[in-house]
Amino acid sequence: MSSGFVYILSNKRNGTIYIGVTSNLVKRIWEHKQHVVESFTKKYDVTNLVYFEQLENINEAIAREKQLKNWRRNWKVALIEKDNPSWKDLYNSILD
Repeated sequence: MSSGFVYILSNKRNGTIYIGVTSNLVKRIWEHKQHVVESFTKKYDVTNLVYFEQLENINEAIAREKQLKNWRRNWKVALIEKDNPSWKDLYNSILD
C-alpha cells in the first residue's frame, strides 16, 4: 500500500486554512494551484502549501486529516509555525 499525505494550505500568513489528504502530494497541490476543481480553495484562493505530513498509508492520512480538522485554530497555527514560522509556500521543496 502506498503512503498518504495530509496537508495544510493557506492564502497568506494567518489567513484562511484548508486541510486535505492525498496519495500524490505534488499532483494534488498542483491541482489546487491551477484551480482545476471548483472548490473552497479556488473560491478563497488558498494555494500555498504551508504544512504537510507523510504517513504510512492513505488510511492513516485520512485519520490524521480528521484529527487536524477537529483541532482548534490556534493548535493548527502552532503546528504550521513549528517548522514554517514565516508560512512560506513549500510547494517547490516537494518537486525534487
